Amino acid sequence: MSLLIKNGTVVNPAKGQHEVADILVENGVIAAIGQNLQADQAEVYDATGLIVAPGLIDIHTHLREPGQEAKEDFHSGTQAAAAGGFTRVVTMANTNPVVDNAPLVRGLRKQAELTGVVKVDFMGAVSKGLQGKELAEMGDMAEAGVVGFSDDGHYVESAAFMRRALEYSSMFGKMVVDHAEECSLTCEGHMHEGIVSYEMGVKGRPAVAEDLAVARDIMLAEMTGGHIHIAHVSTKEAVDQVRRAKAKGVKVTCEVTSQHLAFTDEYLRDYNADFKMAPPIRSEDHRQALLEALQDGTIDAIITDHAPHAYEEKDVEFCCAANGFTGLETSFAAVVTHVLKTGILTIDEIINLMSTKPAQLIGVDGGVLEVGKPADISVLSLDETWTVDRNKFYTRGKSCPFDGMTVTGRAKLTVVDGQIVMKDGVVIG
Repeated sequence: MSLLIKNGTVVNPAKGQHEVADILVENGVIAAIGQNLQADQAEVYDATGLIVAPGLIDIHTHLREPGQEAKEDFHSGTQAAAAGGFTRVVTMANTNPVVDNAPLVRGLRKQAELTGVVKVDFMGAVSKGLQGKELAEMGDMAEAGVVGFSDDGHYVESAAFMRRALEYSSMFGKMVVDHAEECSLTCEGHMHEGIVSYEMGVKGRPAVAEDLAVARDIMLAEMTGGHIHIAHVSTKEAVDQVRRAKAKGVKVTCEVTSQHLAFTDEYLRDYNADFKMAPPIRSEDHRQALLEALQDGTIDAIITDHAPHAYEEKDVEFCCAANGFTGLETSFAAVVTHVLKTGILTIDEIINLMSTKPAQLIGVDGGVLEVGKPADISVLSLDETWTVDRNKFYTRGKSCPFDGMTVTGRAKLTVVDGQIVMKDGVVIG
């Protein structure tokens, strides 16, 4: 199939490119980038007024397969990804069974290739069964293609165990993704601990729980030389620690969710479980610190932490509701609305954080528009305003804090290996 994307503004941070140009795709790869391109019998997509970017990459999702396919599977989850403009996602290991061995990785990769609409990569578990007691088969899983290791959803409580994990993972050039929350301080909490939680009468999860965990694991990364990646960073002290560690040359990176950039704990005053997540959305001073960390380059990636749940898991009393919600179909709009339109970042910087840097972090061939490279392309509108309707989502999880909100920014075309998988809001496949 040949595809010619005409007249779009090509935003290509890896090449320092921001200009109106055409992109010709042939046989799954980019054949040409330039002005006034022509191609007989190619399908033409007019991208006038739109952004043409390397395919968006989300390095932190939960696709729930294997074991929880009623919530999500590779097909529905990657449909949601395509609808949101993502050409590649990384799914975490906290499934049933846990992704902690190479045969399972290989089987799941094959299943994702057969049923997925976009590319799927895998995070292997740090410990067997997420128990934090015995290292998972990290070497074998690295050979099988995992892009990193994480016990996401669980903090590795033993410092000695985390030390071993960092030492071992560094042998394979893989990062350890750290769900950094000191469990003894958070296990009974349901939201950010602060004035709002006190007024609501809800037990909180203090920011210091994240700060302590981040401090420990940065020191372990400095000691071992391993790569620690702080997942869904949410506190001002945590990002400051990352900032200082980077200045010292420690191999540390971090990510932030679009929801932590958009919301504060004030949104929970009506006990809406759609806003319940771990780590929790925090007070405005923490949100501002995250935005500042985006601006100065401390934060390396914007992610969704897409976490679909069954209806009955969220439609319960606030303190009984599960943490997390769907995000793949709203993330780009959230970033445009709360980061671009407010002047925090340029579109070039956003694409860098949602495509180029994520590709570098997980070591895949992506995040760049270049002749000869796989044609993974996102065409994006920065001006389309729309109202989020969870009932129109492709994901099986319908819990979403953006439901009913009017946002700006939307994916218009998603291309994976030269094939159109979403066009004007309709997923193909």
